[in-house]
Amino acid sequence: MRELLPWLALIFQRPRRLLAGAGLILLTLLSGIALLAVSGWFITETALVGLLLAAGVQASVNLYVPGGAIRFFAVSRTVARYLERVYNHDTVLRLLTDIRVALFRRLARTGPTARYRMSSAQWLSRLTTDVDALDTLYLRLIAPAALALVVSLLVALLAWILIDGRAALLVAVCCLAAFVLATVGVHRRCHAMAATQSEQLEQLRTGVIEHLDGFSELTASGQLHPQATALLEEAGRINQHQARVESRVGWHQAGTQLLINLSAVLVLWLGIEVMAAGRISGPVLVLMPIAILGLVEVYAMLPDAFGKLGGTQASASRLTQDTRPAAPEDTPEAVSPPQGHALVARDLSVRHPGATPVITHLDLDLENGERLGIVGPSGCGKSTLADTLAGLLAPARGTLAAHPCAYLTQRTVLFDDTLRANLRLGSPGATDEQLWQVLELVGLGDRFSREPEQLDTWLGNTGSRLSGGEARRVALARVLLCPAPLVILDEPFTGVDSDTRERIVKRLDRWLEGRAVIALAHGPDALPGTDRVIHL
Repeated sequence: MRELLPWLALIFQRPRRLLAGAGLILLTLLSGIALLAVSGWFITETALVGLLLAAGVQASVNLYVPGGAIRFFAVSRTVARYLERVYNHDTVLRLLTDIRVALFRRLARTGPTARYRMSSAQWLSRLTTDVDALDTLYLRLIAPAALALVVSLLVALLAWILIDGRAALLVAVCCLAAFVLATVGVHRRCHAMAATQSEQLEQLRTGVIEHLDGFSELTASGQLHPQATALLEEAGRINQHQARVESRVGWHQAGTQLLINLSAVLVLWLGIEVMAAGRISGPVLVLMPIAILGLVEVYAMLPDAFGKLGGTQASASRLTQDTRPAAPEDTPEAVSPPQGHALVARDLSVRHPGATPVITHLDLDLENGERLGIVGPSGCGKSTLADTLAGLLAPARGTLAAHPCAYLTQRTVLFDDTLRANLRLGSPGATDEQLWQVLELVGLGDRFSREPEQLDTWLGNTGSRLSGGEARRVALARVLLCPAPLVILDEPFTGVDSDTRERIVKRLDRWLEGRAVIALAHGPDALPGTDRVIHL
């Protein structure tokens, strides 16, 4: 359970909401049990009165009090259930927000080596499925388990009041056995299987995402069908595994209900003895077993939740493991360059973790305000070098000292948000005037001035409302807004036609005046103005 502790600490940061939500669940459960019990008492009482009247014996029954109680508990159960669903689902969404914010903060503290260790498909699984698995902790595990104990104690107390101490002890023992069977028992039997299934599902999701990403390549190589068949076979194995887990959960659920029903029968048996002694009436005797049967609803949700707890623990363990703070050796140490320099590298070797170095023994001096171009064919290591110079990758060898930088990666990344929000990632305090200036610089001023929403234009998912060249220029504008003394531009004009590129290049010099620039491209014609060029 230790892997859950950091996430439980986040959940319990909202104690008032948790208690209020638990109170609504408790009110729902008690209303349901009371509705069953009063209805059973009322039906029995009216049946007995009817039999007495049929036998010619004078008898009467109060229809108004029990009838009013039934209507009250029916309404209170419905209202409490509605409020509980709305309130607790809102609470879960807030808890997920807390978890995701904490997760992103942890990711920010992880080293580049850790982030590069996993594929984008694996990170997607962490940020969606693994995080979503944690939302069961409160609504399906903590609250129901705690309330099952509370309601069981109240029912045992009712048995003591209406019948005797033996009945109360019997209810308590049976409920405790049912609770252990529905929680600890099913968890022990299903923990390993649920954890394994969680790992298998994570691998299957990763495989499906990679299959879709590589659809064209798989088709071209003739491997699409074999790959799809392998994924379907893996899905089949997971379904078989899931069936075994569900079977074990089902047996524990059956055992739990058997214990609850057994306690109802035994209490009825003890109650007949008490009724024979004249201490309780027949309708009161019926009330108690029916109230106990109402516990079935309380315990029914526990086996399934605790059967899947192993998967939740596996998700929490993966999140904790993959978001650990970076070790010192994984984080490039920030070293200031000598006076008058923006970047100095000595005997630098660069590579991705676990891969062969692509560039070795590189010595590089970049003075303040200097413009350096780096060109070379695909695969020669330009982007790896850019990641290293930007501080995202630790050098495989050598030393690197550089000022803080603004970095345009080779991949264009835009968020499903407004133009204004995407641009202000580069400079949160930028004014609208500055945003329009940089849009004019990259040749998008007229494009967005014609939009009805202008700076508030929604860019769509990953910039889907823009062409490739427009999206690239928005990303470039975002980087240019950042006031860092060093700017690194990896393929800044991808998807931009030559005329537009020439217009942007003419305006860039004045905008970047005083700042050092490193631009990387396939050829010199795709670079902005440079003082010198390195060929890889």
